[in-house]
Amino acid sequence: MKKLLNSILFLFAIVITGYGQMDPTGMWKNIDDEDGKVKSHLEVYWEGDVLKAKVAKLLDNATVTICKKCKGDKKDKPLEGMEIMWGLTADGDNEWTGGQIMDPKSGKQYKCKIELEEENKMKVRGFIGIPTFGRTQYWYRLVD
Repeated sequence: MKKLLNSILFLFAIVITGYGQMDPTGMWKNIDDEDGKVKSHLEVYWEGDVLKAKVAKLLDNATVTICKKCKGDKKDKPLEGMEIMWGLTADGDNEWTGGQIMDPKSGKQYKCKIELEEENKMKVRGFIGIPTFGRTQYWYRLVD
């Protein structure tokens, strides 16, 4: 009986550790709000304890390839390889907040928060002031 109880507790511990925080890192596809087509692949990665994202690949149908409306050191630079999201830190199991995101079409920067709704679906919210005043995009993980 003691062996059975220990086995059950061990299996329960394994199941519990499988839940909780999902991993936001990896390659994601970004779907354009206007035409619904995938325009780029984005790499989400950790730099220390800060979550960031950069444009890993622009697809053939990308309409913006150079950040003409960006300010500072990003102005007139190629989008491919450019960091577009930065400064996010964990805020709960599957949510990261406190960061910034840039819209390459307008060159504007917004506060940002992300949430993994599923292992392969990320809700990305850019906003001014409070999250109520903003726009949500969904990024989908590239899976083989």
